Amino acid sequence: MQRDPFDELRRQATICNACRYCEGYCAVFPAMHAADGPLSDGDAAQLANLCHNCRGCHYACQYAEPHEFAMNLPRALAEARRASWQSVAWPRPLARIFHTHGGAVALAAILGFAAMLLAARALEPAGGEGFYAVMSHAAMVAIFAPAFLAPLAAVAVALRRQWRLAGGAAPGWRDLAAALRSAATTRELSGGAAGGCNFEDGDRHTQARRHAHTAVVWGFALCFASTCAGTFMHYALGMPAPYPALSPPKLLGVPGGLLLAGGCAAMLALKLRAERGLGDPGAWGGEIGFIALLGFVALGGLALWALGDTAAMPVLLALHLGSVLALFLLTPYSKAAHGFHRFAALVRDAQRQRRAAGGG
Repeated sequence: MQRDPFDELRRQATICNACRYCEGYCAVFPAMHAADGPLSDGDAAQLANLCHNCRGCHYACQYAEPHEFAMNLPRALAEARRASWQSVAWPRPLARIFHTHGGAVALAAILGFAAMLLAARALEPAGGEGFYAVMSHAAMVAIFAPAFLAPLAAVAVALRRQWRLAGGAAPGWRDLAAALRSAATTRELSGGAAGGCNFEDGDRHTQARRHAHTAVVWGFALCFASTCAGTFMHYALGMPAPYPALSPPKLLGVPGGLLLAGGCAAMLALKLRAERGLGDPGAWGGEIGFIALLGFVALGGLALWALGDTAAMPVLLALHLGSVLALFLLTPYSKAAHGFHRFAALVRDAQRQRRAAGGG
């Protein structure tokens, strides 16, 4: 019979609370030790979303297998994290499908959406310049605006459910600022006293995962800023695409794409070399699928930048837009949701720390 992830995390947390050897390793342990009594499902979900799966606690644990306690806290937290995302996702069945078959779902979505976009091009000759010669601006807006906003609504529903589950009060600006600082600096990925993550070679700690994660986050932010700059230039300044090489969309988008592609490649290499038993084996395919999808989006954008004036442009554009559409629509049910749930957990932990310090 399959074990309940929250029950297994409660069992291991009880042992951790008795030992406390790893107390300074990361934000998980102070929050765990502050819990009053057995962990509720909300407490377990909060701890799981605070964890970055750096694995340092496992290599320091004296109760890991072959000890009879069979401690594997990184795996217990990873499995509880997936269970928490699935329990609050809306609609729930879609999250389960992507976590178990992420690669196949991502590939099918890219190819399916690309075929639909090419078919739409055949039905509606655009007649504009650059990419708009393949698909009109109005068609792009009609397709991508709902595809961007609808997943955000689903994420908002999931975050509301998570916040209620964790028992969070209304956050103040200090809580939000503390969480934002932690997320922007990837502080929790520093490994605390251990000095990094254990993804490369057993109990050897390095900062490689933190650097890869930082490249992905800031690469995505630059790509998003590039899109915002292009939108502003189109609507506010009356300057439609295509844009020259020294324009804000290109100056932001090209470095962003390079950072995003490089970060995804590094994360994929680390993931493939990591010991799978210290994560959630049931979500491994979904995690690999999401990293590959995000990297494909970056590579597609760079390919369009380099080959946008060639005969390959229509097919490249369809594949790129198809991958972007897949990324948007799968956001609430893929590892992309991690960023939202992680930030909510950081806000909740900032509240805990403020109360512990007597800040109300």
